[in-house]
Amino acid sequence: MSAQILDGRHVAGEIESRLVRQIATLASEGIRPGLVAIRVGDDPASEIYVRNKARKAEELGLSGVELALPSRTSESSLLRELDRLNRDESVDGILVQLPLPSHIATETIIESIDPQKDVDGFHPSNVGRLHLGQPALTPCTPAGIIELIRSTGVAIRGLHAVVVGRSNIVGKPVAAMLLQSDATTTISHSRTADLGSITRQADILVAAAGRPLMIDASMIKPGSIVIDVGINRISDPATATTMLAHDQGKLETFNARGNVLVGDVDFGGAREIASWITPVPGGVGPMTIIMLMSNTVAAAMGRRR
Repeated sequence: MSAQILDGRHVAGEIESRLVRQIATLASEGIRPGLVAIRVGDDPASEIYVRNKARKAEELGLSGVELALPSRTSESSLLRELDRLNRDESVDGILVQLPLPSHIATETIIESIDPQKDVDGFHPSNVGRLHLGQPALTPCTPAGIIELIRSTGVAIRGLHAVVVGRSNIVGKPVAAMLLQSDATTTISHSRTADLGSITRQADILVAAAGRPLMIDASMIKPGSIVIDVGINRISDPATATTMLAHDQGKLETFNARGNVLVGDVDFGGAREIASWITPVPGGVGPMTIIMLMSNTVAAAMGRRR
């Protein structure tokens, strides 16, 4: 029996309905949460991401502002802009789209954002509070992963969760959140010896290593929940033929388009083993932006009440 699909769009829609009610309550009190999304330079992907975030904020009734700065913007100029936004009481959430141009120090910029407005959850203060189990604005993708797992109706408490990947953006924070939900949590990565022996113990498997199809069916525990965070594009025909042997749907997409997006998990094979699995795309991706909106609303409520 094939695994049930964890539809990120559906779960995000449920969260959006809850947010709309919260935003309406804030509006009745004369509060309109404000989000400012900043990008520096002309990277096409960053341009799309920032525009989509600002647009989604406006759709929900928030104030969404896209602030586009030229690539020649100096670090000091960006810091001055952030200082202005930190002091602006109409702004509840600030995010700076990464990556930044090489002449700007990412850590310096992140640390300059007011932690109470850090809706990406990257400020060291929020990172520290998360790992201490204290209230904090948490990174959006990990927060979305937890919501997806909860949407299955399976209690996290007491389960063994294995995270493949140790990034500061996904791997480490989602491991902390799983631990706080009373899962026994293991962090593994690309250098873990005999990775399959670890992943086969996972009641919950979060694949976030950024390596296409590195987790195959033999590495998955029967009946587990599989969350695939990877977004990898395959464009080589020989690679597609080999790697997509167990996923006829993806192979057909490749043949039609000349490329295809895949995750870190061999979906075709894993679907026959797991009880729940996220697709790529359409799984974790839609959760990230709605959790950003959720963080913005939480920031407004925390700062203004």
